[in-house]
Amino acid sequence: MKPHFSPFEINSARFAGLLYLIIIIFGITSEVALRGPLVDFASASGTASAVAANIGSWRLSIAVDLVMAIADAGLGILLFILFRPFAPHLALAAMIFRLVQAVLIAANLMNMQGALLLLTAGQDMTGMAPDLAEVLALFLINLHAHGYDLGLVFFGINSLMTGALIWRSGLVHKSIGIGLAVAGAVYLTGSGLRFFAPGLFEAFSSAYFVTILAEGAFCIALLLFGMRQRKLQTA
Repeated sequence: MKPHFSPFEINSARFAGLLYLIIIIFGITSEVALRGPLVDFASASGTASAVAANIGSWRLSIAVDLVMAIADAGLGILLFILFRPFAPHLALAAMIFRLVQAVLIAANLMNMQGALLLLTAGQDMTGMAPDLAEVLALFLINLHAHGYDLGLVFFGINSLMTGALIWRSGLVHKSIGIGLAVAGAVYLTGSGLRFFAPGLFEAFSSAYFVTILAEGAFCIALLLFGMRQRKLQTA
């Protein structure tokens, strides 16, 4: 690990850790607490009723995901600044892939908004049967799920690159780099299954627990960045 870090590096890393913490908390909250309980891909009418009865939660989920995407863009830029001195081209490539993921996730929120417009008659729906609106709304929600996994393809590649950057730079412990590389493989595999072998996706979903552990460890390492150096300086 690099023996000495500048105050700028320490502050940048800790702010990156704060952004990462926002991403983790908001991402889990949106999927598990706000959006996920309302969606049943086997029932268009059931999903429509649940969303209509919890419009506030649905809109909050959109807002939370938007904040998460913005934080992700900021995190990508900060990590580029931190890793650039060690491997400038790889750091730039990693930032680009992370920014692409953030853009895809943000743009994909229009599918959630479109579903809400259909279910709340937020536009002229003359001639459209109610059950057709429900089916189309569920289609848009399903499209959002696939769009999210498309974004994770780019994030998976970013995770592999970030793992390599950690290994080369020594900014945090190399084991975290290995964990992020494994997480990247999980993201790529899961997204591949979503598109090309959807019947296997549910069986694989438990592997995403690895990504939570790896990203959580990186987040904590960033938040505590420079602590050992500061203790040595004040000893």
